[in-house]
Amino acid sequence: MNTKPDFLFVTCANGSEELLAAECIRIVGANQGVVAGRGGVMVDESVENAMRLNLHSRIAQRVLWPMVDGDYRDEHDLYDLGRRINWSEWITPDETIRVDVTAQRSPLQSLNFAALRIKDAVCDVMRDMAGARPSVDTRFPDLAISLHVDPTHAWIAIDLSGEALFKRGWRELQGEAPLKETLASTLIYASGWQGLESDGGLLDPCCGAGTIAIEAAQIACNIAPGMTRRFAFERLQPFREHATRWGEMQVE
Repeated sequence: MNTKPDFLFVTCANGSEELLAAECIRIVGANQGVVAGRGGVMVDESVENAMRLNLHSRIAQRVLWPMVDGDYRDEHDLYDLGRRINWSEWITPDETIRVDVTAQRSPLQSLNFAALRIKDAVCDVMRDMAGARPSVDTRFPDLAISLHVDPTHAWIAIDLSGEALFKRGWRELQGEAPLKETLASTLIYASGWQGLESDGGLLDPCCGAGTIAIEAAQIACNIAPGMTRRFAFERLQPFREHATRWGEMQVE
């Protein structure tokens, strides 16, 4: 049976789920259905939560908005799953899409073909509803779609983050550091250091590009990690009417 999940899925590195769950509670509150799962954390679905988590999470990798899930046997079932979504609520035919696939013990022989079938479903829905279909952009799409398949179950989600959240925006000229910013913050959280006077100084045993020190300074100064970057959700139709609230959130 196909269903519409009612939660956001915030992805993270394996083993950091409990740390992320604690962070999500700090960001959105304990009454927002925060539950740690495998490879991420579920949070009650809302525009407010999605924007807050993208802006403030230091250890999340991406914020996904699940659209549909269900059992599957082959790529034809995935196509049918993709056709159940009203894609015209998210994009227009003039915009672009990309489909990313992750798998866990999936019986499918080609994940590229699975991505192609989801792309076909999106284009066919848009052609039926708007008379034209979106194009594919593998680098900077307007709508990034995430497909995850396990041995018998699949789910399709909208990627609200765009570029991975370790890309804070301020290091673009210097290039990526050897240690991802999300992992640096995970290490800091795991140590229990919160930037309080009672925590004492922070010892960085591998201060090469300074990632741990910079993330620690932002924690101590309460600087949101997403303040200097853009997010995919800012271009998506369901979020455009919330632009004023998004601006307010950035200066709170």
